[in-house]
Amino acid sequence: QVQLAESGGGLVQPGGSLRLSCAASGTMFSIYAVGWYRQAPGKQRELVAHITSGGSTSYADSVKGRFTISRDNVKATVYLQMNSLKPEDTALYYCNTAHNIWGQGTQVTVSS
Repeated sequence: QVQLAESGGGLVQPGGSLRLSCAASGTMFSIYAVGWYRQAPGKQRELVAHITSGGSTSYADSVKGRFTISRDNVKATVYLQMNSLKPEDTALYYCNTAHNIWGQGTQVTVSS
C-alpha cells in the first residue's frame, strides 16, 4: 500500500484558483495510477480526475476544461490545478489509488 497526504485546500471566491497536492510515501509511487475524488455533505464520493502511471489523464464532465491533474514522480506528488472554481466545487477532496486506504482529505470551499 501507498500512503498519501492531501494538502492545498482552502477558501476561495468563485472564479478563483487552487492547487491541491497529493504527496506519497515510499519509492514505488511511479507505478500507481492516482485519482482525485471529492465528497460534498450528503453526497457520494465522486472521481473528478485520474492519471495513470504513464501520464494519461481523464476528467469528470463537471470539471473538464477547468481542472488539470499532473504528476511529478521524482517528488512522488500528484497535483490538481483547479481554475474557474464554482460554489458546486465545494467538497472534501481526496487522492487515492485502487484498493487503498482513504486519508483525511483537504477541504475546498468556494464561496463569496
